[in-house]
Amino acid sequence: MLALVLALITTVIVAYMILKKKNAQTVLFAGGIFLMAMTILTGYPLLDGKKTTGMVWFDIFKFIEDTFSSRAAGIGLLIMAVGGFAKYMEHIGASRVLVHLSAKPLSMMKSPYLLLAASYVVGQLLNIVIPSAAGLCVLLMATLYPVLTSLGVSRLSAAAVIATAPCLDLGPASGTAVFAAKTAGLDVADYFVGEQIPIAVVTIFAIAVAHFLVQRWFDRRDGVEAKSMTFVAAEKDDSLPPAIYAILPLVPIALVLVFSKLCISTIKMPVVTAMIISISLAMLFELVRTRDVKTVFDSIKVFFDGMGKIFATVITLIVAGETFAYGLTKIGAVDMIISGAQSSGFGAAGITLVMVLIVTVSAVIMGSGNAPFYSFGALVPDIAAKMAILPAAMITPMQMASSIARSASPITAAVVAVAGVADVSPVDVVKRTAIPMLVALVTSFVMSVLV
Repeated sequence: MLALVLALITTVIVAYMILKKKNAQTVLFAGGIFLMAMTILTGYPLLDGKKTTGMVWFDIFKFIEDTFSSRAAGIGLLIMAVGGFAKYMEHIGASRVLVHLSAKPLSMMKSPYLLLAASYVVGQLLNIVIPSAAGLCVLLMATLYPVLTSLGVSRLSAAAVIATAPCLDLGPASGTAVFAAKTAGLDVADYFVGEQIPIAVVTIFAIAVAHFLVQRWFDRRDGVEAKSMTFVAAEKDDSLPPAIYAILPLVPIALVLVFSKLCISTIKMPVVTAMIISISLAMLFELVRTRDVKTVFDSIKVFFDGMGKIFATVITLIVAGETFAYGLTKIGAVDMIISGAQSSGFGAAGITLVMVLIVTVSAVIMGSGNAPFYSFGALVPDIAAKMAILPAAMITPMQMASSIARSASPITAAVVAVAGVADVSPVDVVKRTAIPMLVALVTSFVMSVLV
């Protein structure tokens, strides 16, 4: 019981400090080190056999070293490649072209709120190939937002829909999806098609319907309901590269899906390989367009800088999260929670719900889905083994809950960015995203149980 109390107090303090804008990595490292220190004081070892340094107190930092080594060379490289690719697509304007072309068909619709629902679906589909939540939202605010408001949609309704566009981290290009797939012991493409898509299809539809009803209700209450719309063509953006650039962000997902068990199984296409091929193709496009060899060759720095930024933020966050999670595990808190859930008759669905709720609350408080998901997602294989369920059955609803809850937090980067461009309060935006995200959370969990 003392271990559970220590774990609970530490978790609350960690969440509070992150909420107060303290560095998440430092806070998670400190929490994990403290819990591992408490484990040592109770007489339990941290590392087994050949892994130990021979001095139990040094084993705390040996665990951190081992985690950095394994993550940087494995999943870390995957996520860094995804981050670098997203930055390069933004740099050459390919992402802007893709969003620009996707926004045009929306002007053909007649109902403003049906348009909002369709806008969410388009945004969510774009998120598959533009995995940066804040990056996608900023792109949509620069292209889709003017279209929506020019059709008579209120600023808050448009902002709320765009803020939730990346609320489901789907596809092989998503860092959390890659992490979830590896944690579940699945190929990334198999995880996307077999685990995410069946749940996402229903959840996307539920969110679209929720936006239709919720945004109309709020607009009616505020006296700004749009009953009809007349499209005013947006000024042509002469700075956009050629329209063919829209295919470039789609290349990695196409390569990963085509060269998999779904199509051509004789050729393997790892995500990093797909990213490198796609970057090479993008640079070739730039050479043909600009005929400036030096500038194009220098542009590869954008890709490497993007990878470095991901290491400094996401990869260190993964290691810090695993350190904290390891501390929770070694002190015995997780075993106590599982035992309590089993004895109370919760079963596999019950303990999965507990984990989903923990991730959800943490994501709203922290303003980030990554921190809680990477922290608690690392626990899934052990918990799933003890509950005799497949890891994918637990990690999938957790992964979706982390990104869904992120879109309901007023301090998350994407929401703040959207509110800033729309010149509205982040709190007002979240008031309009909260109900659709609650619908998404319930729908995704129910679907994960059924599927």
